[in-house]
Amino acid sequence: MATVTIKGGLRTAAGTGGYLVRRLAWQAFLYAVLTAGAAIMLLPFAWMLSTSIKTVSEAQRIPPIWIPAVPQWGNFLHAWASAPFDRYFLNSAFIAVTTTVGEVITTIFAAYAFAKMKFFGKNFLFTLLLGTLMIPGQMLLVPNYVTIKRLGWYNTYWALIIPWIVSVFGIFLLRQFFRTIPDELWDSARIDGCSRVRFLWQIVVPLSRPGIATVALFKFIGSWNAFLWVLIMTDKWQLRTVPVGLRYFMDEMGTEYPLLMAAATMAIVPVLILFFFTQRQFIQGIARTGLK
Repeated sequence: MATVTIKGGLRTAAGTGGYLVRRLAWQAFLYAVLTAGAAIMLLPFAWMLSTSIKTVSEAQRIPPIWIPAVPQWGNFLHAWASAPFDRYFLNSAFIAVTTTVGEVITTIFAAYAFAKMKFFGKNFLFTLLLGTLMIPGQMLLVPNYVTIKRLGWYNTYWALIIPWIVSVFGIFLLRQFFRTIPDELWDSARIDGCSRVRFLWQIVVPLSRPGIATVALFKFIGSWNAFLWVLIMTDKWQLRTVPVGLRYFMDEMGTEYPLLMAAATMAIVPVLILFFFTQRQFIQGIARTGLK
């Protein structure tokens, strides 16, 4: 019988062939599972796109249909004109960009301190900080609402921006990334007379662009999709963001599902564009922070 030499001994050709078959079968099974999972995740988006170009009668038909007889592309223009979505998009963009920039700045400083600096109680403070992640956000709504009212920030952009420029998860994520940077770089920079701040902005930050991009992407998506906090902190339409605007749009329009799905489709376009341009940095940031 023919044999194939490998490290550690001999393996028959038949055994090698069986191993390859099992490996290919396992890979085929994994790809099938991943494909099925991706199809399940994409199903609601496909239904949203399909409904956005239907008529009202087609959207309510039972059994449902996926492809409309005549695509109603005018639903997008009708939905945009039926509510002040230009204002909603402007508010969402302003709040998302502002909170993202603010969180990136605060996160960089805090993560660097926990990753590279030595001070009394560092580990205890970091553990205490991580412990706050176990507190449900709903428990903080009432005390935060009272605080915002006493500060006089109700129905202002301050209430929608200031409480969200710090993220414990972002600090943890970027701290893990900063820890992968060798300490020898700081030793060399200190010999050359480099200060902490200069070392941070000229060496650490450029080396950590994937991690920073990951934090920024998470924050932008979270701010863009924020609903409950904006709903509680504002009661003026001029301050509504896209998610809150969709909620009121559903009430004011009497839930015309084609128009609602058209508006929802327009709402996710900015997030998809952002992810398309930052997906490489996002994947690198996740892979290099120990969260594989």
